[in-house]
Amino acid sequence: MRAAYLLGPKSIEFREEAIPQPGPGELRVRLQEVGICGSDVHYYGGHRPLPEPTIIGHEGWGYIDAVGSGVQRQLGERVVIDPNAPCGKCKYCQRGQATVCPSKRTIGLNAPGCFADYVVLPAEFAHVLPDEISLADAVTIEPTAVAFHALKKASLKSGDAIYVLGLGAIGMLITHLGVQQGLRVFAGDLNQILLEKAYAFGAEKGDWKQADIRVVFECTGSAAATTQLCSDAPRGTKIILLGLSEKPASFTPLDLVRRGISIEGSLIYDHPTDFQTVIQLITDGKIHPGQIISKYIPLADVQAGLEAATHGHPGKIIVQIS
Repeated sequence: MRAAYLLGPKSIEFREEAIPQPGPGELRVRLQEVGICGSDVHYYGGHRPLPEPTIIGHEGWGYIDAVGSGVQRQLGERVVIDPNAPCGKCKYCQRGQATVCPSKRTIGLNAPGCFADYVVLPAEFAHVLPDEISLADAVTIEPTAVAFHALKKASLKSGDAIYVLGLGAIGMLITHLGVQQGLRVFAGDLNQILLEKAYAFGAEKGDWKQADIRVVFECTGSAAATTQLCSDAPRGTKIILLGLSEKPASFTPLDLVRRGISIEGSLIYDHPTDFQTVIQLITDGKIHPGQIISKYIPLADVQAGLEAATHGHPGKIIVQIS
């Protein structure tokens, strides 16, 4: 099979290698499409170095074409990849904090990823895609689950106002989901194209600082933006961090405490509930995350796609495997 390995910063090498075989409890997926994620861009740029050459990519869907022992799944079944498999045994998993499991198996990080013709994964992490789900919506389920999880952590009710800073895929999906949930959504980004798309999704125009904002979602991945947001956040709000800059941000504890500002991180999603809920929302026609897609490229052009994403391409780039 073809496989695109990240050898080091900005260095992709295509290799021809044997098709992997699923072990006990695993299945193999013949991949069709894979989205380029912000984390792929960080790996590609060397901001989060990988310990060894790795097939990156994790936002994929495809068809089951082989199963290991003990797996009762239908060959040819259309599935979406849930790339983060917690161990289920450590103290974090046992107390309901599986998102921070230190032993989780992550496709495209410490397990072979999806910029390839095939991927092998534990069977329970390949979710069935109903026929009602379009190809565009299928390939955007994984980032939608990230956005859904963040909104779930915010504990909002219909009519509440939120501010989304940074309209990459996650910020745009929080906007889309927030509007669907009946929230008043304000959005900010330096890119006017992305702002207009957020308005088309239902985001409100106007000064977010004058609205009764309950929660702010930081999706830029910029330490400077996070620092500024800690200063600008209205009194009594919660800041949820999703952009995850690897550089230090700063704030004054006394200032945050006096203003009643809380800060919380949101990492990936709860398995399997968040994926299942997103799949149902799409099946019921309540959300259409595929609208964030802006460009399709073949697997052979994955390095060019990563470069475009690195330089701020406004939208989601999808790699077509076959």
